[in-house]
Amino acid sequence: MKNFVAQSNVITVPTEALLLGDSVIGGKGYLLSGGLFGVACATVEVTDIGQGKDCSIAVTGIFDLPKQPSQAWSVGTKVYWDAANERATTTATGNTLIGIAMQATGGTAGETIGRVRLNGVAV
Repeated sequence: MKNFVAQSNVITVPTEALLLGDSVIGGKGYLLSGGLFGVACATVEVTDIGQGKDCSIAVTGIFDLPKQPSQAWSVGTKVYWDAANERATTTATGNTLIGIAMQATGGTAGETIGRVRLNGVAV
């Protein structure tokens, strides 16, 4: 196809779309304005706002992400991003849908990682 540009599993965005005046951390989740969530593919050092650097963000795939402690997950449960606490949660209110749980997790305080399949959809 003449008009095909690229697969969109990983997108390139300016660092300014993710944060202001800090570095992008590889493996960390970021919520872009407009409601698209992704995981940074690599660390990008940003020393000045408006520096004009780009970074790659995976918007689909399965990732282990920090999750709300003391919250049990079942496979297939909708997962949301709690931007204030920078973690995944099954609590919908005030959070952004990012995908579904791909692995059951227990609800103890020590279980702070959840496996999530990102949906790649802006909400």
